[in-house]
Amino acid sequence: MAARRSRPLLLLALALLLPSMIGSARAAPPERVDSIKDVFARLGSCWKPPPRANPDVDITVIVSFNRDGNILGRPRITYESEQATDDDRLKYRVAVMEALQRCTPMPFTEGMAGAVAGRPFAVQFRNRKPPPQPTEKRAWLTTRIL
Repeated sequence: MAARRSRPLLLLALALLLPSMIGSARAAPPERVDSIKDVFARLGSCWKPPPRANPDVDITVIVSFNRDGNILGRPRITYESEQATDDDRLKYRVAVMEALQRCTPMPFTEGMAGAVAGRPFAVQFRNRKPPPQPTEKRAWLTTRIL
């Protein structure tokens, strides 16, 4: 009798959890990297900004991969925000290298591996929040008749 009562609760819990599980599955990076867009999506998914660092710091790194998806040579940092302190720069450099370690080897498809092998990618890592969208309505967009 107790099993029958718990069955509807189990179904209700499953119904509530299923949409969130599907949504998180969609947000995951692609299984195999088959386009340049997928490369940047995967690198973005590996990025974790450093804790307690200046959130307005941007950093750009140039990195190349071999056919196996491993980093070819040494990544080179080509840009850091001017307002970053030396401490911020160090924290962000470490965070970038950790992100690259988390993402490699990059699981390229056969065609993509041949296309990107040895080619440099300029990857921007940003920690900025997008500006808030305005919520007010513009006067010229209202359809009210006077």
